Amino acid sequence: MGQQNKYHVIVSQQATQMLISHAAFLAQVSQEAAERLTVNFEKTAASLELMPQRCPWLTGEYIPRHTYRFIMFEKRYMIIFQIADDIVYADYVVDCRQDYDWLIR
Repeated sequence: MGQQNKYHVIVSQQATQMLISHAAFLAQVSQEAAERLTVNFEKTAASLELMPQRCPWLTGEYIPRHTYRFIMFEKRYMIIFQIADDIVYADYVVDCRQDYDWLIR
């Protein structure tokens, strides 16, 4: 079996803060849900080590074409990332129920 190229995944400080914020909000309702969110974030981010190109492009009127990709986790959360050489940069963690127009400004 051939060696699969592995990517190095770097989670930005901003993405980490966004995850903490989402988990803190969830913890007010359910500690278990907050824990599940962080565990699934870690699994999903780690999965980007292999074939991150499998994820679709993030598209939007003001989002630069072919810059950001996304992957969903925990039903309604999205990791928004870029790929440069053999590095995956996880830049944002967003709750898809919220407006993320700030991303395109």
